[in-house]
Amino acid sequence: MSETSDLMRRSVILIVDDEPANVTLLERLLKREGFTDLLMATDPREGLRLFQEHPVDLVLLDLMMPDLDGYALLESFSRLVPAQAYLPILVLTADVTLPARRRALSLGAKDFLTKPFDAIEVVLRIFNLLETRILTLELAKHGLPRPNSPRPMFG
Repeated sequence: MSETSDLMRRSVILIVDDEPANVTLLERLLKREGFTDLLMATDPREGLRLFQEHPVDLVLLDLMMPDLDGYALLESFSRLVPAQAYLPILVLTADVTLPARRRALSLGAKDFLTKPFDAIEVVLRIFNLLETRILTLELAKHGLPRPNSPRPMFG
């Protein structure tokens, strides 16, 4: 196993989805791939608390949840993550509309998949996002800034 692959599998992944079956499915997929440090919440308020209390490397996020939807969580996460940091958020939602995709991406999501999703594709995207995070952290260790990519806002 490569050093990067080993680092990826030690990443802290937060799963926030109000459907317990979805959380369980993602947990099984990730554990099968060797991930062990998983935080899970079926209540979005609990997801926010976990995010605030733990250093997270990746968030898997549903959009349509009661009390606090995924958009509100994306806004909260963006306020809690330093501007120069790269925190990948993968949205997994049943909302297939273009406005949902655009809004999530404009609020800081780095990737977007609709449910039902292909398990292999989810795992591949997770590895891609974690690889980018690890490389970004490595740049920071050497004093190199994260490339600045201002996000356009679409109304």
